[in-house]
Amino acid sequence: MMTGTSLDLHHAVEQFLFREARFMDENDYDSWLALWADECTYWVPANDDGNDPASNVSLIYADRNLLGDRVWRLKGLHAHTQRPKSRLARVVSNVEIGRVEGDEITVHSAFSLCEVRKDDMRFWVGRNTHLLLREGDD
Repeated sequence: MMTGTSLDLHHAVEQFLFREARFMDENDYDSWLALWADECTYWVPANDDGNDPASNVSLIYADRNLLGDRVWRLKGLHAHTQRPKSRLARVVSNVEIGRVEGDEITVHSAFSLCEVRKDDMRFWVGRNTHLLLREGDD
């Protein structure tokens, strides 16, 4: 059974994930990057065969500096695959709070993403695991 405190936490976590998705969908890269802690790791595995990015192929495996480089490319004329920019619409669902330990919150969720660019429409689906760090009320 969820208590009032856990309902408040669940709502705050959902709002954070929805805001992150909106920033990505609106190509608001600076606001998206500001959500990430300096010690972050952003990992998108190429498949579900393993849980170790050091020994498995990854689509993205980046620290905060590499994410900053990616944002710089996307904001400028350096991301040729994003000319014209994709139109994105993302749905975040099945948000589940896992472990809560101090200021760290492990969150699991699912997403659906529709990407439209030129005459091509693609659908992407997947699962996310976020390790969120509370800072004050955020």
